[in-house]
Amino acid sequence: MILKASKAINIRFSEVDSMSVVWHGSYPLYFEDAREEFGKKYGLEYMTIYGNGYFAPLVELSFHYKKPLKYGMNPRIDIVYIPTEAAKIVFEYEIHDQDDDSLIATGQSVQVFMDKDYQLVWDNPEFYAHWKEKWDVM
Repeated sequence: MILKASKAINIRFSEVDSMSVVWHGSYPLYFEDAREEFGKKYGLEYMTIYGNGYFAPLVELSFHYKKPLKYGMNPRIDIVYIPTEAAKIVFEYEIHDQDDDSLIATGQSVQVFMDKDYQLVWDNPEFYAHWKEKWDVM
């Protein structure tokens, strides 16, 4: 099963430079918005993770720019969960211009689990193992 979510992005004037191009530092925020949208859709929200006694910090984040994202464009970010046996959450992203569906950027993120004592967790937390079973993404 492929778990995927999409979210329209609103580009604010404060996110662009003098050439009306989105500043590269805004992309992590767009990816964060996509992760939150995914979490709402599939029940893997940050507060769910936290409520089960864990944090899920980012340990890897990459972007590949294909064309400029500019003020006035109508972008959408798609996020896809990438299954892994490891105790981590992996996502791939694509940002498209909704007007012509052209690809603007791609990316990937990796999150791991830490317990409330900030210790890295090597095995899938029980709640996450159950989540994987529920969505058949083992």
